[in-house]
Amino acid sequence: MSGEPGPTCEAPPPGEVEPGSGVRIVVEYCEPCGFEATYLELASAVKEQYPGIEIESRLGGTGAFEIEINGQLVFSKLENGGFPYEKDLIEAIRRASNGEPLEKITNSRPPCVIL
Repeated sequence: MSGEPGPTCEAPPPGEVEPGSGVRIVVEYCEPCGFEATYLELASAVKEQYPGIEIESRLGGTGAFEIEINGQLVFSKLENGGFPYEKDLIEAIRRASNGEPLEKITNSRPPCVIL
């Protein structure tokens, strides 16, 4: 034994940050509408891609599924009528983490499928 301490948790090397660090997302959704499952699915996909991201959920009004990144509204189900595509949200997060300007997500998938 060398007498040196064992491995410890280390911060990322200088110049390297955990993906998503410094980006804060707030998702406001309507719980009685059954949108919690959509929130959880989206949050899981985002955390997988950006482990350092901070995601907060808030209960919103009827029909709401609103997403803010660093205080800027980037998606509104009330305006678009559907839910965001994961790839569009991931792209918005990438832009935010790189300090690029954010644009509103206008693509949306339908809230339900009629068979």
